[in-house]
Amino acid sequence: MTRILVVEDDPQMGRLVADGLEDEGYEVTVVGNGVDALIAAANEEFGAAAIDVMLPEMSGFEICRHLRARGSTLPVLLLTARDAVEDRVQGLDSGADDYLIKPFAFAEFSARIRALVRRDAAAPKAALRVGNLEVDSATVRASVHGKPLSMSMKEFALLRFFASRIGQTVTREEILTEVWGTTHHIDRNVVDQYVSYLRRKLEPAGAGVRILTVRGTGYLFEADAP
Repeated sequence: MTRILVVEDDPQMGRLVADGLEDEGYEVTVVGNGVDALIAAANEEFGAAAIDVMLPEMSGFEICRHLRARGSTLPVLLLTARDAVEDRVQGLDSGADDYLIKPFAFAEFSARIRALVRRDAAAPKAALRVGNLEVDSATVRASVHGKPLSMSMKEFALLRFFASRIGQTVTREEILTEVWGTTHHIDRNVVDQYVSYLRRKLEPAGAGVRILTVRGTGYLFEADAP
């Protein structure tokens, strides 16, 4: 049975979320602060985590950053009443996979959790090699000729998605759905921004791959001609 980690300092809200998830067949661990969340994530196997942003002492953003810094690929859904674009960008840049604004309908929350669990189960676990690039999902590392490339978790997730779709044209909507977990409340231009980040890292490193813009459609990832 899939276990979900819920990080919520409001006991009533935590219990309501846990009850709803348990009714859908999940096992649930509820903790009220960041330290307990990191301990739980280090000692138990979870399919996904729902983390409130506004927590005492350690915010949900900080929890995400700590998880990613130690190599955790645990899918994270951030929950917050803060709906400004910069807050959503900060959440995604901290390593979160999805972002849901409070108050929310439990049906949508449940759908987001299912999507994260399903995507994690389907994510490629073996290293992908394209051109001179290696993308290793097990270690969450990308490298060129064995030399690691420095990148954020979201950049890595986008690169892994492209590497798994070598030679295929993908739309911005597909990228948002697979990498960001949703097309709602996210400006499609964020895809272009992150593609730009990757290009600036891959090309100087001699990765031997290119991200081509397909006008009016999306992007095509391909290896350079030998």
